[in-house]
Amino acid sequence: MKNQLKKIYFLVFVLPLFALQSYAQQTLISGVVTDAADKDPVPYATVLFKGTDIKTRTDADGKYTISTSEKYDQLQVSYVGYKTSYVAVEPGKSQILNIRLQSEAQSLTEVTITSNKRPAYRNKNNPAVELIRKVIENRAKNQNKNYDQVEYQQYEQMVFSLSNLSDKFKNKRIFKNYQFLFEEQDSTKIGGKLTLPVYMEEKVSQNYLQKSPEKKKTILTGDKHVNYDSKFIDTKGLSKYFERMYADINIYESNISLVSNQFLSPIADASPTFYKFFITDTIKDHQPNLIELSFIPRNNTDLLFEGKMYITMDGNYAVQDAYLTVNKNVNLNFVRALEAKLDFEKNPDGRYHLSKTNLVIDFGISKNKGGGFTGQRTVSIRDYKINQPQADTLFAGPSMVIAPKAEEQSDLFWSVQRDSSVLANTNIYKNIDTLQTIPSFKRTADLVTLLFAGYKNFGPFEVGPVNTFYSFNNVEGFRLRLGGRTTPELSKRYYFETYGAYGFKDEKWKYFFSGTYSLNNKSIYAFPQNYIRGSFQRDTKIPGQDLQFVQEDNFLLSFKRGQNNTLLYNDFYKINYVKEFENHFSYEVIARKWTQSPAGSLYYRNTVNNALNTVDQITTSELSLNLRYAPNEKFYQGKIYRVPIIDKYPIYTLRYTAGIKGVLGGEYDFHSLVGRFDKRFYLSQLGYSDVTLEGGNIFGKVPFPLMSIHRANQTYSYQLDSYNLMNFLEFVSDHYASVNIDHSFNGFFFNKIPLIKKLKLRETMSFKALYGGIRSENDPANDPSLLAFPSNSAGVASTYTLEKTPYIEGSVGISNIFKVLRVDLVKRFNYLDHPEVSEYGIRARVKFDF
Repeated sequence: MKNQLKKIYFLVFVLPLFALQSYAQQTLISGVVTDAADKDPVPYATVLFKGTDIKTRTDADGKYTISTSEKYDQLQVSYVGYKTSYVAVEPGKSQILNIRLQSEAQSLTEVTITSNKRPAYRNKNNPAVELIRKVIENRAKNQNKNYDQVEYQQYEQMVFSLSNLSDKFKNKRIFKNYQFLFEEQDSTKIGGKLTLPVYMEEKVSQNYLQKSPEKKKTILTGDKHVNYDSKFIDTKGLSKYFERMYADINIYESNISLVSNQFLSPIADASPTFYKFFITDTIKDHQPNLIELSFIPRNNTDLLFEGKMYITMDGNYAVQDAYLTVNKNVNLNFVRALEAKLDFEKNPDGRYHLSKTNLVIDFGISKNKGGGFTGQRTVSIRDYKINQPQADTLFAGPSMVIAPKAEEQSDLFWSVQRDSSVLANTNIYKNIDTLQTIPSFKRTADLVTLLFAGYKNFGPFEVGPVNTFYSFNNVEGFRLRLGGRTTPELSKRYYFETYGAYGFKDEKWKYFFSGTYSLNNKSIYAFPQNYIRGSFQRDTKIPGQDLQFVQEDNFLLSFKRGQNNTLLYNDFYKINYVKEFENHFSYEVIARKWTQSPAGSLYYRNTVNNALNTVDQITTSELSLNLRYAPNEKFYQGKIYRVPIIDKYPIYTLRYTAGIKGVLGGEYDFHSLVGRFDKRFYLSQLGYSDVTLEGGNIFGKVPFPLMSIHRANQTYSYQLDSYNLMNFLEFVSDHYASVNIDHSFNGFFFNKIPLIKKLKLRETMSFKALYGGIRSENDPANDPSLLAFPSNSAGVASTYTLEKTPYIEGSVGISNIFKVLRVDLVKRFNYLDHPEVSEYGIRARVKFDF
C-alpha cells in the first residue's frame, strides 16, 4: 500500500514537473516570412536553426513553425532571389519571429562545388541532368492542356514607371508641379528608391480551355487603365506593346517570349545542351519532397535564363516554384534587370498549376546608373477548376470577348480583385488624370508630339508632318511642302487632310485634299476603322519605289545613288471604303481614276504607222478589292502609320484590281491579282527569320507602266521590302513570284568569340529572289503599239524583263552596332551587265531593338 502511494505521488506530482521542465526547455518559434519590399508572404522559404539539419519550410502564406529541445540561438532563413537572413532566438522559450527578406537579383554563376578541385561539368552520369530530363519527359502532363477542361479567373496588373530617379532629378524645376507623381519604394527593389509611375492597367478575365477539340475562350470582365489624351498617346497601342514585352510565362513551353525576344526555357528539350544544372538542395520536410534545381547558361551572353526551380519528388516531376533572371552579360539591349517569380498550387489530382507570376524588368541606357524605366506585371490565378464539362455554346463566337461593362466596374469590384501586394499602386489613375490638367504638361506633351510624331496640334487642326516640309530630287529640285489635317476636336465624323507643295526646278504645284466620313463614330486613326473617303492628289512618284513607314518626300530620302531622274506626275481621283473587324480581318473597296505622265528622263513612246510617237499620259479607271487577315495582330497607332508589334503570327493579303476601258477616260481593260504572305519564324537560339512570299499576275494587254514595277531602292538605307541593288524601273513583269528571307542570329555566333562577345553584336543575312516575266502580248518587241521600254540618256535600255533567270540578291551584315545600327554588305548575283548597277553595296539601317 505504501509503495502504491509513492507511485501515485510520483505520477501525480513529480512526472508533470519533469514534463513541465522538459516543455520549458523547448524552443518553439513561429511567424511569417515576407518580402521586405512589398510585404508579400514568401512561400516555401527554408527556415532552420543555423548549423543544424533542423529545418522547415514556410507554407503558401509564408507561415512557419519550428522547434527544438537544443539550445540553438540563431535562426537561418533563405529563399532563392533573397539574401539569407539570420535572426537571434532565445533558447528554451516560445516566441513569434516575423522575418523580412531582402530581395537580391543574385548572380547564380558561382554555384559552389564542394570539392578541392572543381570537376569539369558534364551531362553524362549527372543526377541533375537526369532529373531535368525527367521533368522534360513529364512536362506534357503538368500543363493545362493535359486536362479535358480547365477554367479559372485571372487578375493581372501592369505598372510602368520612370525608375532609379535621384532626388536631384525630382527637385528639378520642371517637376515643380509634378511632385505628387513621385513614389518611394524600398531601395533594394528593382527600379531603385525613387520612381515616377506613368502607366497602369488592370484586367480581370474568366478563362475556359478545352482539350478536344482544342478551344479557348476568354471573357474580359474588368478593364481599367490610365487614359492619356489620344492626341499624344495611343493608350490601347501602349497596352498591346506592354502585352508583347511582358508576355505570359509558361516555363513548360520550349521558348519563352520576353522583351520581343525568345528565351530557351530550362525545361526545353534542348536545355541540357545550353544549360548547366545543379542539385543545390533537397527538402524532405515538405510534402511532397522537393529538389532545388539550379541552372545557369553555358554561355552567359546567349538568350537564356539563370535561376532555380523546385521539383516535386512525387513521380510527377512538376515545378512547384521557379525563380528566373538573366545574366548581366546577356546580349539584350537596355535591360538592367529581369526577374520572374512563378508560384504553383496543387490541383485536386495532385498535379500543379501556375497560380501567380510576378515579372519585373528594368530598362536603362546605362547598365549600372542613371534613370530608366521599370515595368512590373503581376498575374494571379483564382478558382482553378479541372475537368468540369463546359457547354459548347460557351465557345461560340470569337475566342476573346469583352463584357459590356468591363470598363465601368466599380471601385468595390476592383478592391475585391486586388490582393495586398498590388493595392499601393492604384494612386496612378488619379495622378495621371490630375497631370493632364496641368498646362505645363500639355505644352511639354505638345512639343514631344511635334518632335517624334511630326505634327503640331492647334486643337481642331494639326500641321505636319514636319519631315516633309523640305526635300529635293533631280526633277523637282528644291521642294517645299506644307500640310495638315483636322482632328476629332473638330468632328468625330468628318475628317479633312490637305497639303500643298512646290518644286523650284519644275516650277509646278502639287497638292492633295481628302474628306473622310467615319461610319462608326470613332476616330479614323483608331482601330477598328470603318470609313469612306474621297480624295484628289496631284503629285510626283518614283515608279517602283515602295517605302515602309516613311513618306516618300522625307528629307532623309532625298539622298540617292546613281541616276534617279525618272519620275511620274500623277493625278489620282479616289473613293475608298475601309472596314476592319475585331478579329483583324479587313477589306477595302477602291474606285480610282489614275492619270500618269512621265517626267525627267522618262518618256512614254510607241510606234504608230511606222513612226515614233510620244505619249504624254495614260489614264486608267480601276476598281480594286483589298483583303487582309492578320490574326492576333498588335500595333501602335502613330500619327501617320501603324507601327506593327512584331510577333509570330502570319499576315495574309490579297489584292484584286480591274481596269475598265471607256469609263472616266480609262484606256485599258485588265485584271490584276496579287497575293502576299508575311510571317516571322522564331528559331529559338538561332534567332528568327522574317519571310515574305509574294506572287502576282496581270490578265490582259497593258503597257509597261501598268505592269508590276518591282520595288527598288536607290537610297543608301537598307530596306527590308525592296531590292537594295536594283535601280528604279529596272524590271517589270506581268506575272511574278518572289521570296524574301531576312534572318537575325541574335548574336549566336559572335557570342562565342572572346572579346567580340563583349560588343554584343549580332549577325544578319538576307536572301531575295524574284522570278517573273511578260507574256508575248505585252512585249513591245512583238507589238510596236505598246509603249517601248525606257532607255537612259545614252540610249541604252534601262528597263528589262526577268525572262528565265530570277533576279537574286543577298546580304550579310552586322547589327546592334551601338545598339541601334545595322550595316549590310549587299551582293547582286546577276543581271550585272545592266547599266548603272553595282555588284556590291553597303547599306545601313537604324533600328531600336532589345
